[in-house]
Amino acid sequence: MTTTDQTWLLRGDVPSPTPGLPAGTEYHRAFAGDSRRVPRGLLTILLLLVGFVGFSAGFVELSKVIDTRVLGRDEAFTPLRHAAGSLSLALLIPWSMLLQRMLYRVPAGTLHSVTGRFRFGVLARTLLVLGPLVLVAVGISALQGGSTTSWTDADLVAMVLISLVISPLAVAGEEYGFRGLMFRVVGGWARSPRVGLVAGVVVTTVVFSLVHGTLDPYLLTSYLVLFGSMAVVTWRTGGLEVAVVLHAVYNLALLVATALHLDVGGELDNRATAVGSPVNLVPSAAILLSTALVWWMTRSGPVRAPARSEDR
Repeated sequence: MTTTDQTWLLRGDVPSPTPGLPAGTEYHRAFAGDSRRVPRGLLTILLLLVGFVGFSAGFVELSKVIDTRVLGRDEAFTPLRHAAGSLSLALLIPWSMLLQRMLYRVPAGTLHSVTGRFRFGVLARTLLVLGPLVLVAVGISALQGGSTTSWTDADLVAMVLISLVISPLAVAGEEYGFRGLMFRVVGGWARSPRVGLVAGVVVTTVVFSLVHGTLDPYLLTSYLVLFGSMAVVTWRTGGLEVAVVLHAVYNLALLVATALHLDVGGELDNRATAVGSPVNLVPSAAILLSTALVWWMTRSGPVRAPARSEDR
């Protein structure tokens, strides 16, 4: 897709004159070259996972110390614990950019999109058009109920604010790490762009789904659908903006559950033994429909890196 045949979703976003990628490069092929560089890719993935685990462990342990020694709280899940977990994931954004720059010498800005920058117009239009569809679906899913807990008014307000302000950054961190950096690493291993695409979608989807720690068929299926769809829309739109929006709205189920005084912390801590139901697949249907709409809106082909100004 060129800059002159953009659909409504992408229209108005003028490419950077120096995107840092060869003209015509698809998002997942940013690291592709004459050699496959598998050892470098494995090192990149390892360092990504080290950050994923290490940032979380450090922030959560710090929040526990503050909760117990400063605030005098001994609950297993508190607003501070929630904020710490979200911030640790948000750190994957600069961490992934750093790894891309240091290990592949590709400008950090291209991790946003093949235009070399974050396209706020794409984000806003996705939120306006596709956001309500996904929000209704996750609301239906959250209303299925579950074990409840008590929240003080202050904690409830804090949880809502964290879910609205910090949690979207956590979602963005996951997207930059897995649908961004890891997708590019795996997508660059194959000689064929199509084989690289399939490998990138499958590997990132399976790995990140299993990281969530459940083999329940309904829950695992919901993760596979969500993360596979996010990889596909990233490829089709040439950037992470649509995936960040859809994933963030999808995770608003936690906000709805908190408002209903459901035991969000308990659910997150016991995902390995959680039992899902067909209701868990309602948001999956909305995600699949959104992905189909994005595909239709990019029916002329995936967005590719534009030509540099001097090449036009």
